[in-house]
Amino acid sequence: MSDYPYAKPFKDRHGHTRWRFRHKGKDKYLPGEPGSPEFHEAYTAVLEGRKPRVAKIHRFPNSVEPRSFEAAWRLVLKSPEWRALEAATVTQNTRLAQEFLALRVDPNSPETWGQMQVSDLRRRHVRALLSDFSETPHKAKHLLTTIRKMIGEALDEDWIEHDPTHKLKWRPAYGGWRAWTLPERKAFEARWPIGTMPRAAYSLALWTGSRRSDVATQLWSDVDFDARRITVRQIKGGKVLRLLMLPMLEDALRDLPRRAETVISTEYGQPFSDKSLTGMMAHWTTMAGMKPGCTFHGLRKTLGKYLAEEGATAKQSAGILGHDDLDHVELYSREAEQERLAVDGLERLIRRYG
Repeated sequence: MSDYPYAKPFKDRHGHTRWRFRHKGKDKYLPGEPGSPEFHEAYTAVLEGRKPRVAKIHRFPNSVEPRSFEAAWRLVLKSPEWRALEAATVTQNTRLAQEFLALRVDPNSPETWGQMQVSDLRRRHVRALLSDFSETPHKAKHLLTTIRKMIGEALDEDWIEHDPTHKLKWRPAYGGWRAWTLPERKAFEARWPIGTMPRAAYSLALWTGSRRSDVATQLWSDVDFDARRITVRQIKGGKVLRLLMLPMLEDALRDLPRRAETVISTEYGQPFSDKSLTGMMAHWTTMAGMKPGCTFHGLRKTLGKYLAEEGATAKQSAGILGHDDLDHVELYSREAEQERLAVDGLERLIRRYG
């Protein structure tokens, strides 16, 4: 070939055509095909007795690889579904997404998942990622949900044809915060009598099944003593629940000082944030001589347990607690049913053999 003297083609052992430069003791394999930039640069370099120059890639600030996970995440942020999410969900998903995008694909390589093409993701990769979070199973579950948001955008853009996480289940064994025991409840109530703010916060969580955030934002205007009704406006999910106000809750609220629009407030008339209530509950239980582990969510779980023990159906409990997913509610029912069956079976043994 006149354009590239001393460069000749040959067949390698796999039958592929390759090119080699041979002249004056120089012997060099050339990449690509004649006429390609890499071939021309390698040929010129060996002819001139130097190393091939490698083109430097300059990236614009905030640029991303096309069809990468970083590009998919940017599409997620623009989607109507994302904009409709609650602030707490946005914060959680953003944190998990950023953690995933910054993870190295291989510990010995600088490439991160954010730089990788979505089409390169395999099922085994996802399983390995989730197994790395085995000590925090609920985080692993939410991470999978976040990755699936990016995969969904990639599917919509025709970057991929199939979802590698399809039917991949990562459901941690449900444990969560435990229900309070009766001795723990008695200890708390003995330390914090009717009319105190700790007792009111405790009673709201226990007798409405409210989450910590809902206890913090419960309004006096949603408490109707005459009708014996209380309206709970759930931060998570946005549901509005109109519930019967049980006598135990009515007693805890009726004579409570009204320092703010919210039922639960500080001594200075300021509402608590949901996070500060977590610290306050730890403080209140410590002052009651209780061991750690008694939380607001534990009180919510206590109500679910009581409802199941009294024979409430899963749908009835879901209507009170505001659950969309019946799995958690059915867990309370299964636990209560197991206890009833076990006690009944053992009592039969006592009657026959005792």
